[in-house]
Amino acid sequence: MATEPGGRSDGGRGDGGRSDGGRVADLENRLAEAQDRRLRAAADLDNLRKRCATQARSAADEARVQVARQWLPVIDDLERALEHAEADPSVIVEGIQAVRDEALGVLMKLGFARRDDTGVVFDPARHHAVASKADPDAPPGTVVEVVQPAYGDGDHQLRPAQVVVAEAD
Repeated sequence: MATEPGGRSDGGRGDGGRSDGGRVADLENRLAEAQDRRLRAAADLDNLRKRCATQARSAADEARVQVARQWLPVIDDLERALEHAEADPSVIVEGIQAVRDEALGVLMKLGFARRDDTGVVFDPARHHAVASKADPDAPPGTVVEVVQPAYGDGDHQLRPAQVVVAEAD
């Protein structure tokens, strides 16, 4: 076979001497392989998505169990307090206070400590103002009374405190 100008000896086809039918078959094989890889990748992605969803459900279930387990002693103490309902009222009050302290401890362990915001500057991200009142002993915009305490802080806040804010005279 003679070499053409430009150094080609394949008759100008640029395919190394293969016929058009051979090139088409090669392209069809490459296309089939690419489609197979795409289908396998899609199946792998679907399996990963299902596995992640299962793991997320499992983690949420385990977290729920752990939280519930921490509340069991509080419930046990409440039941013991109810068994002594006929006792001296001061003993009942002490028991209720102990149960409340235990419940606050559970919230603290979970990362939601109770906040006492009396005397701090009002912050709409941390407080919900339910009233305002004149208070000569407090600067305007300061929390003078907590109606309902907050639990947690920053991005981990269960709820903001409901507060009364000092206003200017």
